[in-house]
Amino acid sequence: MAVASTASSPFSRPDGLAAGPSGMVRSQAMSVDTEAKLLRAKNRLYVLGQLGGWGGLTGLQLFYQNAADKTAGSHLRDQAIIVMVMIMGLLLTHYSRTFIKRWGWLELSWAPLLPRVAALSAVLSVLWSVAGFGYIYVVLAEPWPSKFSPAFVVTASTIQGTLCFVGWFCVYFIYHAFERLRRMQLEQLRLAASVKEAELRALKSQVNPHFLFNSLNSLRALIDEDAPRARESVTRLANMLRYSLQSGQQETVPLEDELRIVQDYLALEEIRHENRLRVSWKIDNEAALRGVPVPPMLLQTLVENAVKYGISPRREGGEIVISASLAGDALHISVSNPGDLGAPVNASAARAGSSTGVGLRNASDRLKLLFGDRAKLTLLAEPAGCVTADVFIPLHNPAR
Repeated sequence: MAVASTASSPFSRPDGLAAGPSGMVRSQAMSVDTEAKLLRAKNRLYVLGQLGGWGGLTGLQLFYQNAADKTAGSHLRDQAIIVMVMIMGLLLTHYSRTFIKRWGWLELSWAPLLPRVAALSAVLSVLWSVAGFGYIYVVLAEPWPSKFSPAFVVTASTIQGTLCFVGWFCVYFIYHAFERLRRMQLEQLRLAASVKEAELRALKSQVNPHFLFNSLNSLRALIDEDAPRARESVTRLANMLRYSLQSGQQETVPLEDELRIVQDYLALEEIRHENRLRVSWKIDNEAALRGVPVPPMLLQTLVENAVKYGISPRREGGEIVISASLAGDALHISVSNPGDLGAPVNASAARAGSSTGVGLRNASDRLKLLFGDRAKLTLLAEPAGCVTADVFIPLHNPAR
């Protein structure tokens, strides 16, 4: 649709003013404790690993035991002994984790860690053999079943147990090495996010005082001339300040809110420029565009730039055309004003696609921080005799 008046712009309230406090769409942050979920997942993985590993070893031992030719009573007794010994091994590895964490072994590199793992495995294996053989053949006084001497069998069992514990600790420490790497990557991502947030806040702080200063200048001249209109303008300025404060806590806001606040801004600018400022709105598929996320104060920055460089320098004024439409998988916003493009004043302005100063460079930087290279802000010398600020914002941001 196209409307040649600020008062009849899209998304306006019946009173012609922008949305009040309830018109601001607040983001609903999900209260999900990610760290707690990761901890629960790690605990589940550990329990499954312990039961699977020791359970599989127990099953293997029982399989070979069943293959042996034994009497029923002896067969059942040997199975119980195997299960008991494996449970002891599970408990030894489980409680050894307490000492590993207390001694700080999880933070060691492989060179100092390997001899410690070998020594601990030997100690645990000795405890495992002494407890197992001692309980069975000393406490229970079971007859010795092997043709080999007890010393030879205990020594061989200790060596075998040491290798078993070394394997267990290798798996355990390799998992924690990957876990440490994952934490480092998360810290890097958090740091990058903090830097990004700080940059966004710095850019937003540059936008807010700029429009406030211009609006106060407009109101000063109106107070003595037209008190009712001055009160209405104060309400509009209050809407803008409230919007600026609320949107400052958000990375994006619905396009609907941006259009409303631009309506208020243009109403304030009409006080200064009167009939010299004319506005046309061209919003395609209005219902589909209402909730499309855009950076806060982006459209207001483009319109303010158009007023400053397209209307203010010209005695006859001119028309600003504000349009929004869907272009494939992106939102296309354009703001046109009378004028022409000169050479960029510096390299930074050229990179931002602007030859008019900080405002558009600021908007371009915020777009890149939020949406990456898929978002674009460019200035075009078209149609003839006009300058158009074109913005493309992806509807779905893969980086989020």
